Amino acid sequence: MATYVKQEGGAGAQRHAPFGLLKELERPGDVVRDLGPNWFASVMGTGIVATAGADLPVYVPGLRVFATVVWALAAAALIALTAAWALHWIRYPALGRAHAADPVMAQFWGAPAMALMTVGTGMLVLGRGLIGTGAAVDADWALWAAGTALGLVTCCWIPYLMMTRHQIGPDGAFGGWLMPVVPPMVSAANGALLIPYASPGQGRLTLLLACYAMFGISLAASVIIITQLWSRLVHYKIGAASMVPTLWIVLGPLGQSVTAAGNLGTQAGTVLPAPYAAGAADFALLYGVPTWGFAMMWLALAAAITARTVRQHLPFALTWWSFTFPVGTCVTGTIALAARSHAEALRGASVLLYGFLVAAWLVVAVRTAHGSVTGRLFRPTAPAVARP
Repeated sequence: MATYVKQEGGAGAQRHAPFGLLKELERPGDVVRDLGPNWFASVMGTGIVATAGADLPVYVPGLRVFATVVWALAAAALIALTAAWALHWIRYPALGRAHAADPVMAQFWGAPAMALMTVGTGMLVLGRGLIGTGAAVDADWALWAAGTALGLVTCCWIPYLMMTRHQIGPDGAFGGWLMPVVPPMVSAANGALLIPYASPGQGRLTLLLACYAMFGISLAASVIIITQLWSRLVHYKIGAASMVPTLWIVLGPLGQSVTAAGNLGTQAGTVLPAPYAAGAADFALLYGVPTWGFAMMWLALAAAITARTVRQHLPFALTWWSFTFPVGTCVTGTIALAARSHAEALRGASVLLYGFLVAAWLVVAVRTAHGSVTGRLFRPTAPAVARP
């Protein structure tokens, strides 16, 4: 059993573990002490690399195997984090409640819901080759249902806390405000894939309409928040460097809405009567292309602001996972548009975006692994302080 030796030096003494494992923690048990819902963003970011790779409209030798391995990593991470978070709530319930009371950390309560559904979709797209279609569909139903239920709670609960309890200044808007309201959009996009497995007739119709309703919930809330974020950036500028990566979260509802519109438009043809089936297919393209255009503009803005911050100093934090899942939704949205329009330009764009996604994921995953091994990422973090 590993032993931890306390150095001389009084209150400032540190404990060092063999091989540097968790050397920045006083006790190994502190791993779960401050574990917040933001950790589930790592599952989201890993899972989207897998599902986007599975649908990429080009043949790349080994891509399917790579995507399957990455999905397995996401599934393993989801299981480990769920167990660790449960232990966190058992041992430190007061700290768990404090996360919901914090106006920044509370926003990331949307991450567990999206992590569940991302792994579930990977199960349907990639896992059925390993465990069979029947088992994969059943697992996806369970994960989608759990994620959807949790997401519908967070999209009401967290805004309620913001409106009634959280103390938020006029410069408080940040990209994380989107996290609690995006899960219904993920439910819409991923739920569409389950429509063929629902009972024919009213079962499929109910699921389709529910997905469109959740599409509307998330879209309307996201437009309101993106407007507030734009206003904050114009009037109060960038803010704390550690929060700059959260600007990329804006791509999440944009790219996911394009994906959802495409998936629902495809399934509507087998569920809705004329002329609504054709209208849903038309909407997928006529809504998707303009929204994709705005997403690309925001990607350029976010990239420019991030590059500016990197030159000044961009410290590593779990917010770096914002570089992954939101970009991944743009990849899946671009793939959906390319399939519907047969535009070679969009096919090429999806490949370029996927390349960027994989590169970002590799960097963030390696940095997260290093910070986890040393224990630094498990230490409590100080609130971000805005800078002029």
